[in-house]
Amino acid sequence: MKDYLQRMRGVPRTSSRRPIGEIAWSWLCSFLGIYAIWLVNGFLGLQENENLFLIGSFGATAVLIYGAPAAELSQPRNLIGGHLVSALAGIVAYKLLPDYVGLSSAIAVSFAIAAMHLTETLHPPGGATALIAVIGGDGVHGLGFLYMFTPVLTGVLIMLTVALLVNNLSSNKARHYPRHWF
Repeated sequence: MKDYLQRMRGVPRTSSRRPIGEIAWSWLCSFLGIYAIWLVNGFLGLQENENLFLIGSFGATAVLIYGAPAAELSQPRNLIGGHLVSALAGIVAYKLLPDYVGLSSAIAVSFAIAAMHLTETLHPPGGATALIAVIGGDGVHGLGFLYMFTPVLTGVLIMLTVALLVNNLSSNKARHYPRHWF
């Protein structure tokens, strides 16, 4: 029992603050990525009366692909696949149990995680993508399986394009994106 409790103490923290230049690149990429989604939504006239096109999980995705572009969980396979399998898990969970939000939420997230593991597409924001499919309200529920394509796939492809274009402008090789596609 003592060993178990000592595991919760952790280890001493080491400083991980990034250089200002890298922070600036992360800021620029995330600004452009999120704003690009908004602009495309407006240009195409998608979901004009609601902000459905900007789902919350895109904020977490921005942290990964613009703030930690070399991380395994940031790579395109994880980015695209993780969001898509998670969106599918969320849609199916809601369709099976629309009257049991707590249960369908838990099922959506847990199946999303399992599916991402099985498909080797683990992308932590995918958990939020699955959850949004359940708790997103009438606007999201009305999209049904279209939720996978707009806003999810469309938004992810916009963010991926920005990651490719802007991360690779940096002379810092650690920012170059992607490390691999599949």
